[in-house]
Amino acid sequence: MGEIILTMKGIDKSFPGVHALDHVDLEVRKGEVLALMGENGAGKSTLMKVLTGIYKKDSGTITYEGKEVEFKNTREAQDAGIVIVHQELNMLGHLTVAQNLFIGREFKKGIRIDDKKMNEEAKKLFDRLNVHIDPTETMSNLTVGKQQMCEIAKAVSFDAKVIIFDEPSAALTESEIEEMFKIIRDLKKKDIAMVYISHRMDEIKVITDRVTVMRDGTYVGTLITEKCTKEDIINMMVGRVIYEDPKTESAVPKDAPVVLKVEHLNAGRMVQDVSFELRKGEILGFSGLMGAGRTETARALFGADPKESGDIYINGQKVTINNPQDAVNCGIGYLSEDRKRYGIVVQKTIAENTTMASMKDFMNGIFINKKKETDVATEYVEALATKTPGVDELVVNLSGGNQQKVVIAKWLTRNSDILIFDEPTRGIDVGAKNEIYKLMNRLVSEGKSIIMISSEMTEILRMSDRIVVMCEGKKTGELDISEAKQETIMNLATREIE
Repeated sequence: MGEIILTMKGIDKSFPGVHALDHVDLEVRKGEVLALMGENGAGKSTLMKVLTGIYKKDSGTITYEGKEVEFKNTREAQDAGIVIVHQELNMLGHLTVAQNLFIGREFKKGIRIDDKKMNEEAKKLFDRLNVHIDPTETMSNLTVGKQQMCEIAKAVSFDAKVIIFDEPSAALTESEIEEMFKIIRDLKKKDIAMVYISHRMDEIKVITDRVTVMRDGTYVGTLITEKCTKEDIINMMVGRVIYEDPKTESAVPKDAPVVLKVEHLNAGRMVQDVSFELRKGEILGFSGLMGAGRTETARALFGADPKESGDIYINGQKVTINNPQDAVNCGIGYLSEDRKRYGIVVQKTIAENTTMASMKDFMNGIFINKKKETDVATEYVEALATKTPGVDELVVNLSGGNQQKVVIAKWLTRNSDILIFDEPTRGIDVGAKNEIYKLMNRLVSEGKSIIMISSEMTEILRMSDRIVVMCEGKKTGELDISEAKQETIMNLATREIE
């Protein structure tokens, strides 16, 4: 490994109610691949956004090529040679490969764009990376793997000296990953420094030189990859105190009725042969790292995304769920992780949102029975302790935790017996979290059954009766809460199976 090219020292960053980065250190050297690891929410992406000017740091120093710097935006960072290859591809499908590579900085002949020159320069880039892609091909015609290669080529075209890979292999096949690794090895030989953000332990051992671990917005330490084990990294990632007491045993009887049975569910690459059962009065936790396929499984079950195959049984009866309305008719409610996009209409009132999934029950002919709507909404505001001046308040004016309660009220109004909670406490404060936890426990005590998808280990261990663990679109394990430990879950969450 070469000399130090980039140092971040004591980086601090806070958002309202969240201390996202707490005096974090990072050191990157020329010609190395540095893994940046940590659980979801550890602060990895926030740190990289501070580096590249997306966020302004509160304190700390960034030293790049021997000089203290602070980039105002990503363009400044790119011009200096620091570029991010994002997990979400930023290419425009209707343009050619070359046009995508040089968008915003096109070669021109007079006032016209010089496509011939761009094609020539694109070919030089691909030759440099030993990649065989036609610069004149329309981007949408390429595989995801080839599109990823174009993203890397685009980064190199900025004369990059530091390239940040943010979960670059999430959508790639094994052969495409190996192609990407060849490019990374070639970039190392050219003394380019790389930061590699990934949850895939096997990749980390193959392609990186050192591993820096973050936890809860803090720097934990840095290890030499060849001298550490997977267990060493996991212990650093999860070795924090659990502030909430984890559940030690389930109160749900082993012979409790199975209310939902899913067999061999398949829905694209992210849902592969997933089977599980949900019992009456149970909270079934779904754990896994980013890209594990948990949300995709829930959406396929709910009919929000098409499934390729698999059987679903409700209370022992096989059902057909082709769309969300089918799921709702089967008594399933889905609280999306993106509540503002899929759960509520923020410019409507609490009352209107509460009755949204059950509108036919509130109609008098072609008119809405406003008194009935108000009475039901008021009942749930009181039952869920929703903080609001009244049910005519617009949802946009509520806090995140109270917005979540409105989504829950919507599905309780529908009388859903099976509730899917996808990241139920994301973006809400600690006090609101505890209220949601109490509410979930009350619902299962009343006979409801809950599937809870969560990226927070403490939440999984505190709330679940059983835990399904996923990795790379597959179920890699199932644990009773009595045998669940952080390390056990993390090992399953990073275990790729055939």
